[in-house]
Amino acid sequence: MNKAILISLLLAIGFISCKNSKKEINRVDIVKQYFNSLNSSDLSRISNQFSDSLKTIEGKHKNIYFNNDYLEILKWDSVFQPRYKILEIKEYKNGNVEAKISKMDRRITFLHEKSFLTNQIFSFQKDKITSIETDYLNFDYTTWGENKNALLDWIEKNHPELNGFVNDMTKNGGVKFLKAIELYNSKDKIEI
Repeated sequence: MNKAILISLLLAIGFISCKNSKKEINRVDIVKQYFNSLNSSDLSRISNQFSDSLKTIEGKHKNIYFNNDYLEILKWDSVFQPRYKILEIKEYKNGNVEAKISKMDRRITFLHEKSFLTNQIFSFQKDKITSIETDYLNFDYTTWGENKNALLDWIEKNHPELNGFVNDMTKNGGVKFLKAIELYNSKDKIEI
């Protein structure tokens, strides 16, 4: 009788295991993992969360990236040591996930002087992210523009070897961007 109970128990465990492995992954958890990976700059985990291509929408700007191309942009972003905080998150019946996000990093601190607040809508195909639509809630165009122009003008006059950093969305471009900010911020201590 013990043998029959043991076999029944093993069959039940096997059935439950098979049933759970077919269960769809929670899409809210996928989005949370995405932001956790960004915060830790663990880009290898992120690549597994996307389909072969990713569509991004920011206002009028629409781009389609292959997985490796999007990872290059995330490498650029990681140079500035971003901190993402999920303020709200919910999944809709259609399977999309919406998250209200606060983002702060060294570039945003300099140019925007306060964190970005965004609503982001993540679309999925099966359990892979296929698109991210971003709506900026508090973008301060005036502050951003003034700080960016002051930085570019100062770099042009004092460190022209760094020119072009603002449009270089590679890790190397990010390093130059950060160096430009650091040099600009230390200018008062150096100049007479």
